[in-house]
Amino acid sequence: MKTCRLLSLLACALVLAGIARASDGAVTITGDAMCAKCELKLQDTCQTVVKVKDGDKVVTYYLAANQVAKAFHPTICDGPAPVTATGTVATVDGKQVLTVSTIEVKK
Repeated sequence: MKTCRLLSLLACALVLAGIARASDGAVTITGDAMCAKCELKLQDTCQTVVKVKDGDKVVTYYLAANQVAKAFHPTICDGPAPVTATGTVATVDGKQVLTVSTIEVKK
């Protein structure tokens, strides 16, 4: 009886932990990372963008300039690479801006 109650409590704790993690607003995207200046000619300064296919359209996420994004940028400034990135998304001046916590080239 105690074992059953303990397992029930453990299951509830895991469910609540999953809900808390899901509600932190983090998203994971997979797409092609490239330089907005060098590759796309969209702006005058280098910035990493990730283009993600969403059905029939392509969504462009601009990476916010944090330490993770700055450290990753040299990886794609010479040419695009498929990536998976996790972070939070906000709309700024009509653009989707992703503040990345992790980004890595897909293998």
